[in-house]
Amino acid sequence: MAKFDVLAIGNAIVDIIARCDDGFLEENGIIKGAMNLINADRAELLYSRMGPAVEASGGSAGNTAAGVASLGGRAAYFGKVASDQLGEIFTHDIRAQGVHFQTKPLDGHPPTARSMIFVTEDGERSMNTYLGACVELGPEDVEADVVAGSKVTYFEGYLWDPPRAKDAIREAARIAHAHGRETAMTLSDSFCVHRYRGEFLELMRSGTVDIVFANRQEALALYETEDFDHALDMLAKDCKLAAVTLSEEGSVVVRGAERVRVRANSLEQVVDTTGAGDLYASGFLFGYTTGRSLEDCSRLGNLAAGIVIGQIGPRPLVSLASAAREAALV
Repeated sequence: MAKFDVLAIGNAIVDIIARCDDGFLEENGIIKGAMNLINADRAELLYSRMGPAVEASGGSAGNTAAGVASLGGRAAYFGKVASDQLGEIFTHDIRAQGVHFQTKPLDGHPPTARSMIFVTEDGERSMNTYLGACVELGPEDVEADVVAGSKVTYFEGYLWDPPRAKDAIREAARIAHAHGRETAMTLSDSFCVHRYRGEFLELMRSGTVDIVFANRQEALALYETEDFDHALDMLAKDCKLAAVTLSEEGSVVVRGAERVRVRANSLEQVVDTTGAGDLYASGFLFGYTTGRSLEDCSRLGNLAAGIVIGQIGPRPLVSLASAAREAALV
């Protein structure tokens, strides 16, 4: 019997979130809507220029793990922090969400990762991430018993930036498949896809990855096409299952010849899209690992994403389970 529903592996990051206008992005050379990797000096500069900010433990896969736990699922997480103040904050926050987290912290430099997230009036988020201790995640951090006991091991495409993490992911996938489990990944963002397109396709086509999460832009970038239907057909060919988010249009799931489309939840306004894709994955994976239909998995994903989009600051994860119950999804 599985001990965990979902094991998430990712960059353990403390998010620092502030609002700004498009002019601020232009003045500071920030690519809108992307995750921009920065060094320590750039991180200090942007932090000094930020307006009032909110700090919250995050990172893509960390958000997903917390979302699974908030829905009542059993979640675990691998991610590297340092033995510093931000590392202690991250460790406290993710454990407080009910997530199993025992990755040994780094003793010394570099410090715990942080991401300056600038949210514009249209709700778009532009992330500027200093990876810090994240680059030290390696195969020695893979807890074999946790992988073997997790129904799905899920990791973020961003992990392909720190090189040692690749070895950790491949080892986790090997253990998962050896125990009859499944693996999943999110493509993370289109810029990440452009950097590692060939490697991502190899992960899918080799069977290292069973389930893929993406948004429309990432799917198009993966297959270097402007034909979305063609991208869906290729996803169906290259992996066992794929879930693609379509912003206000909802999402579509592909499995072989099967196509499941689910409309997005209606929102009064888009406040902040930070973490929306991460929480879509948490809702979907919670449904998937608890035996729901693909349609209900998508509904759970859309519901979780919609709650996050309507908020700013720390993710309101405690409301996910109650919202899902009201929608008769749990």
